[in-house]
Amino acid sequence: MTFAVRYYTKTGNTKRLAEAIAKELGVEALPITEPVKEPVDALFLGNSYYAFTIDPEVRSFVASLDKAKVGRIVNFGSAAMLNSTYKKIKAEADKVGIPMDEKEFHCKGEFKGLHKGRPNEDDLKDAIAFAAQYK
Repeated sequence: MTFAVRYYTKTGNTKRLAEAIAKELGVEALPITEPVKEPVDALFLGNSYYAFTIDPEVRSFVASLDKAKVGRIVNFGSAAMLNSTYKKIKAEADKVGIPMDEKEFHCKGEFKGLHKGRPNEDDLKDAIAFAAQYK
């Protein structure tokens, strides 16, 4: 299987998860400003909630994806208050005809002192174990 890892973060939390996942998959974690140029079986997409929804840049990134190059999207991320962005990302992926993997990874993320130190080492280990399922 071939993989790509892209992420969007304002705090650095999702970048830490992306880097752990990418290392496990043997690829580089890149921000969503870097397009997916080569065909991949799975695009691991890291994101979070900002003001109770996904960031407009994440929407634009998903809208820019070529369904001929991306087999499916695997969602992952962290958030301090809300949980999974899966449904929001799936709604965007459906618009461009890219299926979502049913599994995802989500953990708490530190924000303004809430969930201090998260994602922590255990969260990163869990993210690595999640990614290892796809190898």
